[in-house]
Amino acid sequence: MKIALIGATGFVGTELLKEAVSRGHSVTALVRNVDKVEKLDGIKAVKADVLDVADLAEKLKGHDVVLSAYNPGWGVPDIQAVHVKASKAISEATKKAGLKRLIVVGGAGSLLNQEGKQFVDGPDFPAEYREGALGARQALNDLKTENGLDWSFISPPFALVPGPRTGTYRLGKDNPVFNAEGHSTISAADLAVAIVDEAEAGKHIQQRFTVGY
Repeated sequence: MKIALIGATGFVGTELLKEAVSRGHSVTALVRNVDKVEKLDGIKAVKADVLDVADLAEKLKGHDVVLSAYNPGWGVPDIQAVHVKASKAISEATKKAGLKRLIVVGGAGSLLNQEGKQFVDGPDFPAEYREGALGARQALNDLKTENGLDWSFISPPFALVPGPRTGTYRLGKDNPVFNAEGHSTISAADLAVAIVDEAEAGKHIQQRFTVGY
């Protein structure tokens, strides 16, 4: 496949680069700073601004799938508004480019607890992550109204950690996946495995899903 990857220099994006090219896919890394993109065979680094819909659309043309690991950065002022605006721009650019397939890496805050309520609305949700989580939730809600794209939205577990690629994970939908010790966790490398698996197999079209060990 020809994959356009947004956010290729982030924690998840760097693992997505390695996972995709290891399977023989070609990847265009759309980034703010091309010098930060890992130099691997099968990767082309292209400078892009996700808020410039027309320019981004031109750079997405000719690809088979868009993977968005976009994150404005936890220290960005108005992170919620920035996240929502950028997510809408990415969806619009994907459509303008004539593409249908968009996979978005979102957040865990909108996953449901045992009472059926979203974790981000609970009193124990960390305050420093709330605004970012609310932005990711709105991005999901916007996708749910989107009929022009074959989108998928993946919520990582609560603990997304450095670690080896095992190639194993378990799938969930709207509730966290917990391991035998009661932890919701996965390595960024195995999250990348799940995302590229979804890009290849398309099992969660117009759905949110999650993963964990």
